[in-house]
Amino acid sequence: MATEDQVKLYLAYWFQLGKKVLLNNGREKLLPNPIFEENRYSAEFENCWQRLIDPKSGDCYLEGTDQTIQQLLSPAWEIVDCARCQMPIPINQIGQTVLGCPCADLPLWPNTELPAPRFGVDSRKHLSNLSERLQRYQK
Repeated sequence: MATEDQVKLYLAYWFQLGKKVLLNNGREKLLPNPIFEENRYSAEFENCWQRLIDPKSGDCYLEGTDQTIQQLLSPAWEIVDCARCQMPIPINQIGQTVLGCPCADLPLWPNTELPAPRFGVDSRKHLSNLSERLQRYQK
């Protein structure tokens, strides 16, 4: 079963490649920007998430996929890495497995010359760790 955190991360990774999320049965498209603030989701991403899980938003799904966010949050679905591009994809644990990947309509993906999507980084913590290492090195 895919957890809420896994589904959010799945969306965040695909948002980094420009995929939008469709709401109201495809009548509205969203792409939060920024996706991260330091090492957490941005307020814009969290607002988008709240709209996705709101029943008033109708069927919501990632561009290029058929699975709704509500389906992904059910016990029937799991998020795994695509064998082709290593990006997160949903697979159905009950019944027929979905063979497609949202990367199918991205003409230049996978591209190993570009950094892969990732979770946000806490710059202050990273710089603090670097500073500590430099101070130890100077002693």
